[in-house]
Amino acid sequence: MQKLKVCELFAGVGGFRLGLEKTGHYKVVWSNQWEPSTKMQHASLVYEARFGPENHTNANIESIPPSLIPDHDILVGGFPCQDYSVATSLKNSKGLIGKKGVLWWSIHRILSEKKNKPKYLFLENVDRLLKSPSTQRGRDFAVMLSSLSQLGYAVEWRVINAAEYGMPQRRRRVFFLAYHKSTPIFKTLQKTKPKDWILKKGTIASAFPVWNTTQKVVSFSLDPDLVKLSEQFNAKKGLSPFLNTGICINGKVSTLKTAPSYNGKRTLLSDILENGSASPELFIEQEELHKWEYLKGSKKETRQTKAGFEYHYSEGSMVFPDALDQPSRTIITGEGGKSPSRFKHVVQTSKGLRRLSPVELERLNMFPDNHTLLDGIPDAKRAFFMGNALVVGIVEQIGSALFRNLSQIEE
Repeated sequence: MQKLKVCELFAGVGGFRLGLEKTGHYKVVWSNQWEPSTKMQHASLVYEARFGPENHTNANIESIPPSLIPDHDILVGGFPCQDYSVATSLKNSKGLIGKKGVLWWSIHRILSEKKNKPKYLFLENVDRLLKSPSTQRGRDFAVMLSSLSQLGYAVEWRVINAAEYGMPQRRRRVFFLAYHKSTPIFKTLQKTKPKDWILKKGTIASAFPVWNTTQKVVSFSLDPDLVKLSEQFNAKKGLSPFLNTGICINGKVSTLKTAPSYNGKRTLLSDILENGSASPELFIEQEELHKWEYLKGSKKETRQTKAGFEYHYSEGSMVFPDALDQPSRTIITGEGGKSPSRFKHVVQTSKGLRRLSPVELERLNMFPDNHTLLDGIPDAKRAFFMGNALVVGIVEQIGSALFRNLSQIEE
């Protein structure tokens, strides 16, 4: 098979590209990165510095006609988790069925309007997508799956915690692959029992093996009327029906709770630390230590709102400093900067307590060292990039499994 042509949306600093191109089976032919409400497009600058400006755009994806996007085999991206409620019906809106500014509908518009639709989709989001919004748990994912079904795609998904497969960070994200009805893999999925695909034969299962928790497969159909689905899905406010693993084909969902099956090498927080080369600016000064201890510690106290209302506040303690003999906690966008924080990582070294460096944050997401190093970009922004990024190793393994499956099925 030839290399698959990739369109990378919401590219950030290129995590999808790094993972896919590392396999040797993918070539990015067009990419887009645009950050709203900011003049300086730092992430796009990093992307261009690492991969070159050719076929890369820094513009609001909603303003780009799909006809200007070159044909591609696979569309990839980690799009924002937003409110995916349906604003109007397809026939009344000329293709835009959701609210303006909600970027899932930008993907939908590309899939709807391109004459040569991509054969495959590879997307990523936070795991709460499966149970949002809180008023209709699972509605947003239901709208996505139903709309993809109507566009001719079957979907498989899995919530993956990178650390459970030997990677250095406890980062839970939902990854999903979609296959167009014109592809042999769609036809193979159609003929396969849902449980067999979920546990053994699926692309994600071959990349990240699982075992069944003995739970039965939960099956249900999604209303093809997206307006009705948006208004009525789980209106009784029960738990989300979407479990951590599943497939959707022709509007029928099959979902199952699975657990990771992995016995390989595990990467610990201590494995990614710079040995003696961390900047002195990262170290916590003694007079600041009590602030960190307070924020990281347990609390039971009375607080007051701006309006003068008193309330009781409590929270548990966090491990402080972070455990070096475990994978890292999840990186957040606010990791950078000196100010004390409950959620920033702090490690004990021979020279004292310190925050993590930009290089260490890159390593936790399995990026190359100094991938985000660029003149004019402060360390706090580099930390922000990693808080928004994905774990490159997951993309690489799923990308390899997808290409392997396609090669086998299409031979």
